Amino acid sequence: MKTRSVFFALLLTSLAFASLTSCSSKKKESADTASPAEQPSSPSVPDAGQPQFQVDQSFQGQLSRLFDSYLKLKDAFYSSDAATVKTEAKQTLAALEQVDMKLLSGAAHHDWMTYLTPVQTSLKVMQSENGLEAQRKAFSVLSDNLYKSIRAFGLGGRETYYDYCPMAFNNEGAYWLSDSKEIRNPYFGEKMPGCGQVKEKLN
Repeated sequence: MKTRSVFFALLLTSLAFASLTSCSSKKKESADTASPAEQPSSPSVPDAGQPQFQVDQSFQGQLSRLFDSYLKLKDAFYSSDAATVKTEAKQTLAALEQVDMKLLSGAAHHDWMTYLTPVQTSLKVMQSENGLEAQRKAFSVLSDNLYKSIRAFGLGGRETYYDYCPMAFNNEGAYWLSDSKEIRNPYFGEKMPGCGQVKEKLN
């Protein structure tokens, strides 16, 4: 009986270790199987190119300030601090309210309105939820729509990185935005800080 208990304890430990290392293992495995000619000194990151719309620089400045608030929110998720997430979500919503949609017209205005509603809703969910899992689900929605906004309107030449974690939400995968190439995973925080990769660079 004692032998069986020890066996199951070792099995559970090995499974937990495998889960924690699978993200980095996949990266290493991919690098090891590439031919020498396919192994650059640093990973190449696709560049999104110019924004879809030419918009007023004032609008880009307001969107950039919204992105600054988003970064503080992302850091709260990295720290796995649900209370700070609520505070930063409130601040991000306030920054969103300072974005003047009247500076846009035509198709640009239509697209911004499409992104605006899910951004507002996700920030309100983060403020109302106490659990990190629900907050992180809402953060994923926020990240997807803020990414679309930056792709559409730009941040005035400010470099932004679109990152991806394949293991988030039971391997469904999720994205987030960053102002640095360094991976600091907001979906796992310090449990797996480096799990993920840069998928795209925005200008």
